[in-house]
Amino acid sequence: MTATVVLLPYPDAGIPPAALPHLRGARAVYASGFDADLTDLLGAKPAPSPAALAAEDGPLVLFAASTQDPAVQALPDALIIAQPQGAGLVEAAQVMDVLRSPGGCPWDAKQTHESLRQYLVEETYELLEAIEDGDRPALREELGDVLLQVLFHARVAAEDAGDPFDIDTVADGLVAKLVGRHPHVFADGDKPGAGVPQYASHTAEHQEVKWEELKQAEKQRESIVDGVALGQPAAALAGKLGQRSGRAGIPLDLFPAGMDAPARLFTLAATARRAGVDPEGELRAVAKHFATQVRAAEANARAAGVDPSTLEADGWRRYWPSAG
Repeated sequence: MTATVVLLPYPDAGIPPAALPHLRGARAVYASGFDADLTDLLGAKPAPSPAALAAEDGPLVLFAASTQDPAVQALPDALIIAQPQGAGLVEAAQVMDVLRSPGGCPWDAKQTHESLRQYLVEETYELLEAIEDGDRPALREELGDVLLQVLFHARVAAEDAGDPFDIDTVADGLVAKLVGRHPHVFADGDKPGAGVPQYASHTAEHQEVKWEELKQAEKQRESIVDGVALGQPAAALAGKLGQRSGRAGIPLDLFPAGMDAPARLFTLAATARRAGVDPEGELRAVAKHFATQVRAAEANARAAGVDPSTLEADGWRRYWPSAG
């Protein structure tokens, strides 16, 4: 028997195009695990028992949500066709739409771009922490929380009276940007054999430079510092300016003069980024380690029967964890 299983864990994302030829040539089309309305929408009949399904003459197509469905397991030799990666984003966008629409969540309905800013910042830093800690479950969760912010802002933007746009517009712009800035992948230019040696065109360093060149031309920037987010944390901002100015050939002696703390901090962060060091991430790592040492010293003091709030300089030195 010739059988094809089409997996639809996200029915709203639609039927995979690869399944269409099999549907046209099927003697029977069944659906398992879906409600009656969706089964009718798919043009299918409810699947018979697994035993009866296995005994049928093909070709047939079975719609199911999972390979764990008994009806799917009754067809061990079936061709499996899955929805393309990203189908779950359709459901996520639709859930956000329900929450924001009349009859949805009152809190979600009253949010604006401005009121959501704090959550975008918080979720981004929680994602950074998960990355730094190597916490995979937290990474998965925090990526979802950051994605929620994107979906939320796009849904709010769709209601703008003067300049509306939605999540599809955002996605279309992203696709155009990614394709346009990767001509070595999506076009014939700048590939090995097209006048650019392979060792030059397919290095991360070369592509980073090309990305900046394409971005500069695309946005018609008048300055090398156009597009630098001035609202980012200071160490990251100084590092970015150091990187941009380094590419443009601005010498170090033109950095802010003086030995005061702000000038020295800028120079340290900017030169670190030119050397390939992430000043924001490295500074945060040192700060987190220092916080851990403070907690350890406090614990040592408590273990010795001393209240940490009473410690002075010599006391902190006594209970400070040893380097070893």
